[in-house]
Amino acid sequence: MTPRILREGKGPLVLGMPHVGTAIPPEVAVALSDLGRSVPDTDWWLDRLYAPIAERFDATIIAATASRYVIDVNRDPSGASLYPGQTTTGLVPLTTFDGAPIWRPGAEPDAAEIARRREAYFIPYHAALAGILAAVRLRCGHVVLWDCHSIRGRIPNLFAGDLPVLNLGTNGGASCSPRVREAAIARMAASPFPHVADGRFKGGWITRHYGDPARGVEALQMEIAQHAYMQEAPPWTFLPEKATLLAETLSDIIAAVLAAARENHA
Repeated sequence: MTPRILREGKGPLVLGMPHVGTAIPPEVAVALSDLGRSVPDTDWWLDRLYAPIAERFDATIIAATASRYVIDVNRDPSGASLYPGQTTTGLVPLTTFDGAPIWRPGAEPDAAEIARRREAYFIPYHAALAGILAAVRLRCGHVVLWDCHSIRGRIPNLFAGDLPVLNLGTNGGASCSPRVREAAIARMAASPFPHVADGRFKGGWITRHYGDPARGVEALQMEIAQHAYMQEAPPWTFLPEKATLLAETLSDIIAAVLAAARENHA
């Protein structure tokens, strides 16, 4: 289950999709409950949502193949929490976002199994991503990593109330330059959608690990409330009319980010 390169572009934009995968290898599937095998916490349809954006900016897209229930490639590989003191899911989740168990009783992965999955699935994704970022940076002089995510807009186990539609994460401004962050925030403010920067979602391990603006790597995470482009319940139907408006907004934000990055690294 190697990561998929959905599109090879020539521009400085790399779209990462670490949670779109739904594949589960047989040896993992037998340990999951029926709920776990239904992978409800997938970032559904992001490849479709971002397709016109990738075309506009000639972006490269990398997507995970395996479900986040196999291993979450956007978590610290050491197992350390990204949000100490807050409810979150780990490197290999034990529950859904709602807190429901996803493994059959007694079949939860142990340390050895987690280590095996880290070697088999986590490391290949990051080897591919690191290679892409290095190649784009070499070709363009800088690279913008836009890590694409989505989540249901209301999950009491993770956050209070309704999540804004647009949730920008820059690790408090550490993963990208101030100019890039401010450009993104300004375009979000001009959009028709509720938004926040570095709120509940400040960026996962990918944003925090790869973001290095001083060396030409601008990394930002965008967490989207799914109701803005799809139905938030099975069968997770894509809603083209809503998605078009959202994609146009995301495209405008990314255009501003790319312009700011270009100025930064001219």
